Amino acid sequence: MPAYTKKPIKVCVTGGAGNIAGIASFLIAKGTMLGDDQPIELRLLEIPPMEKKMSGVVMELNDGAFPLLKSVIGTTDYKVAFQDVEMVLMIGAKPRAPGMVRADLLKANAQIFEGQGKALDKYASRTVKVVVVGNPANTNCLIAMTNAPSLHRSCFSALTRLDQNRAVSALAARLKCPTANVKNIVIWGNHSKTQYPDVNQAFIEDYPQPGLICSARACAADDEWLDGPYMKKVQMRGAEILAARGKSSAASAANATIDHMRSWHLGTAPGEVVSMAIPTDGSYGVPNGLVFSFPVTITDRGVVSIVQGLSIDARSQVLLNKTTNELLDERVAALGPQTPRVGPQAKL
Repeated sequence: MPAYTKKPIKVCVTGGAGNIAGIASFLIAKGTMLGDDQPIELRLLEIPPMEKKMSGVVMELNDGAFPLLKSVIGTTDYKVAFQDVEMVLMIGAKPRAPGMVRADLLKANAQIFEGQGKALDKYASRTVKVVVVGNPANTNCLIAMTNAPSLHRSCFSALTRLDQNRAVSALAARLKCPTANVKNIVIWGNHSKTQYPDVNQAFIEDYPQPGLICSARACAADDEWLDGPYMKKVQMRGAEILAARGKSSAASAANATIDHMRSWHLGTAPGEVVSMAIPTDGSYGVPNGLVFSFPVTITDRGVVSIVQGLSIDARSQVLLNKTTNELLDERVAALGPQTPRVGPQAKL
């Protein structure tokens, strides 16, 4: 067994008894997220009614005998979970109950993420990396960030890598090529049915034959499909999985969360662009005060930069406006006074 010389990284996973958190925790312990030479101190956080189930996850993690897993604890105490924590996967959130409208869900989750944001502000490392997975992820992230004023905005993000992975898979299936050949599909906006999966920036390697590179739109050679069924498939994939298996996606969501944090920790490869929902800075005309998915690159020191200068055509701008307006409305429902909406609504 190799000797691990790196200092362990403290990682917390909230919603620790849930399906997504359980799968993610095993991937973390295995080294998939941070590398096969990076020791981990893992904390699982849950609400008191789920404490017994969480203890079962802890037992299984211990039984895995993972060399990288230096310690694992389950707790219902914010201080224990977040003290000096360096990475947080905020997976736990209140699911939508029958008859609950989105505004009700936002208000219910506002209480959860307000409390967790305040706890992060009090206890976490000043350079903590936080990804919010629990839906509505973008606005839950905004709530947590708003309640952690002493932490830099760059500490916070929300998951749209799952949407990117879905977009890659759907296009690869259409073209009958490996998913690894599909590069730089962009997810703009909200992790919701208004998200904009943008293939205009994407390309396919070794297609239509080895050694060639083809733009994704040219490869597909079907604008009607790309702008209609393809986009809908990506936007509605979560509902499709729920209808098929009776449960929301867990393994793919956990895998995408690990992808997100691995890129944030290790950086993107040269020429690689990934999708990440981060605090807005005015790029592409998106108002400040939102958490919005952009195309980004990441250095090996974890510095995230929005890719600038991409061409946004008129149709794409309408779609960006639509998802922006949804996020503005969510912010009002969760946090208060309304900000003016932008541009015309998209006609899909």
